[in-house]
Amino acid sequence: MKRVLLSAIFAVLLSLSPLAQATAPEITVPLRFDYYYTYDMVIEALNALHQAYPEMTRVEVIGQSEEGRDLYAFTLNNPKTGAELEKPGVWIDANIHGNELQATEVALYLLDYLLGKYGKNDEVTQLIDKNCFYVIPIVNVDGRFHFFSDANTSSSNRGLRRPKDDDRDGLYDEDFPDDLDGDGNICQMRKKDPFGEYKTDPADPRLMVRIKPGEQGEWTLLGREGLDNDGDGRVNEDAEGYVDPNRNWGYDWMPEYVQSGAGDYPFSGTGIKAIAQFARKRPNLTLAWTLHNSGGMFLRGPSQKGQGEFPREDIAVYDYLGQQAERITPGYRYMISWKDLYSTYGDSLEWMVNCNGAFGFVAELFQSSSETFKSREEEERSGAGDSDGDMDFGESNDMARERIQFNDHLVQGELYKPWAPYNHPTYGEIEIGGWVKFSSRLPAPFMLRDLVHRNAMAIIFSAKQTPEVELEVIEVKELSENLFRVRTRLHNSKALPTMSRLSQNRKLYPKDFLKATGSGVQVVAGGLLNDAFRDNVTYKEHRPELQFTVVPGFGKVEHQFLVSGTGELNIEYTSRWAGTRTQTVKLE
Repeated sequence: MKRVLLSAIFAVLLSLSPLAQATAPEITVPLRFDYYYTYDMVIEALNALHQAYPEMTRVEVIGQSEEGRDLYAFTLNNPKTGAELEKPGVWIDANIHGNELQATEVALYLLDYLLGKYGKNDEVTQLIDKNCFYVIPIVNVDGRFHFFSDANTSSSNRGLRRPKDDDRDGLYDEDFPDDLDGDGNICQMRKKDPFGEYKTDPADPRLMVRIKPGEQGEWTLLGREGLDNDGDGRVNEDAEGYVDPNRNWGYDWMPEYVQSGAGDYPFSGTGIKAIAQFARKRPNLTLAWTLHNSGGMFLRGPSQKGQGEFPREDIAVYDYLGQQAERITPGYRYMISWKDLYSTYGDSLEWMVNCNGAFGFVAELFQSSSETFKSREEEERSGAGDSDGDMDFGESNDMARERIQFNDHLVQGELYKPWAPYNHPTYGEIEIGGWVKFSSRLPAPFMLRDLVHRNAMAIIFSAKQTPEVELEVIEVKELSENLFRVRTRLHNSKALPTMSRLSQNRKLYPKDFLKATGSGVQVVAGGLLNDAFRDNVTYKEHRPELQFTVVPGFGKVEHQFLVSGTGELNIEYTSRWAGTRTQTVKLE
């Protein structure tokens, strides 16, 4: 096994909990997945993979972020089996929201796994020889950097670092949350109040429950740790300018009054535009995965109802891939974005599908319900459930109690900060406590390896289904002197067609070509062979030697040519997704 040791001494980040940062003095190949990689460590890991496998990989800077950080793309292709653009392109991007760390870990694990298994595992070797992989491991590079270096909640620091006057007071980004107790987390503030809406949970004094009508309160929640930095009577209302990097893409974009976080115009995000330009130079993009957190979902479009449903042929492909992904990752659900979750506008996957013609999924990684602490009897009595967000008060009492037990006994208290007194300049005597930033939406590191492996395997399964087309000449028959009937078959053994029906309907790019030419011969008729037994053919009126076609997934397409003359007939099939196939037959 190749191992590459890169000397890299990383400063200890005060904001990093021991849970997030296991001892990692050097980046090695194969990579480790028992901690989360910082932005700098991700770049070191990419370079380590490239140095270990230089013949099949390329690392390049494709742009810069709003704060000037480099945005990296990693290409995996075996040049011995063909050029990049002649193969199906499999696209993976990750960490488009700054707090969605495990998305990057899945992307890194996928690369590490594929490269490490190449030449040792036949399935992986065939997969790499067939496809070209394009990986953007961190879309929001500023966001990942600041999640580690700054105090955050598990749900904060999602957007781009574009200054914005969120509260319209003429100031920009002047009222971030404040880490009042200096522990590297933004937790909750609460204050004793007999008229508050919460009381101490009798099952665990660290938790609170809502009072019932007529009950006396005990606590008022004051929100996240912070101060009124601009003196406007509000706390934490103007952090980083909220441009959502997954609402800023150039398909079905809507302005701010329709879609919060949209930005001033499509592709106004510096890094977003650079990624789009990189993608548009790769017309072979066949399959796209964009990796997020959390909730345990595989989402397909449409992203909003007004777009209308996908064509039935495409839905069959999505169902096949989505249902298999559910089997690979127990507890995850294959869902339709607008119908089963919520509507969005201007998101990256819709741009990939509707502007580039790829099939695509959003993977929402991790389920907080997997943080279990139940006996078998308790498991049988309880129903499965999950809740997105930071889990402070958006979950049931039973779920909160179970998660605090998980915290106590599975990670020895590192996910939850006990309440502690603090003298606030505005609120007076308060308490600060609750779930820390490396919790709730992020799996504990001991759970990380299972998550990255299963989700990488879901991607690999779908990548195996990129089209594989064989060209056969199934009949050469002389009908009369120097007039021949030539029949061909294009057979696709995989689930993805050679062009989506949506792309065909919208004419995003030309269909596949099947061309019959030769010296001393002339194609006098040609068309789609509907029924070989009845010689039912739909002939093309003009230029019969050139047929436009699409080969369905798990299916075939047959053509018939009538050719006059003698000599060699060259038959060539060309596809954006399936490459080029040729056959030559002698007519004599």
